[in-house]
Amino acid sequence: MDMKYKEISLPRLNNLTPSLESTTLKLMEEAGELAQVIGKFRGLNGENVNMSDKEITEKIAEELLDVAQVAVSMMFVLEESYDIDIKEQLEQHINKLRNKGYIK
Repeated sequence: MDMKYKEISLPRLNNLTPSLESTTLKLMEEAGELAQVIGKFRGLNGENVNMSDKEITEKIAEELLDVAQVAVSMMFVLEESYDIDIKEQLEQHINKLRNKGYIK
């Protein structure tokens, strides 16, 4: 089985006391910023963009990592406040993808 994985490790953030609600709101904010940058890249917002494609795609990567950091932060909240086993959830998620035929 030759399945590709993209793996990153992101830290638990210090000096924050995120709740499930505050993390969800932050996730939506960061997802909105990602959508905004993609809109600029595709010229969907009507403004002139004076950035190269490379600069825009680097900004997309930056915003995507912001989304990922908040998602990881939410995983910490689920583990620490709600006793959710993220590793177990990940295995279930991968099995769901297999069952849907998205991966082998």
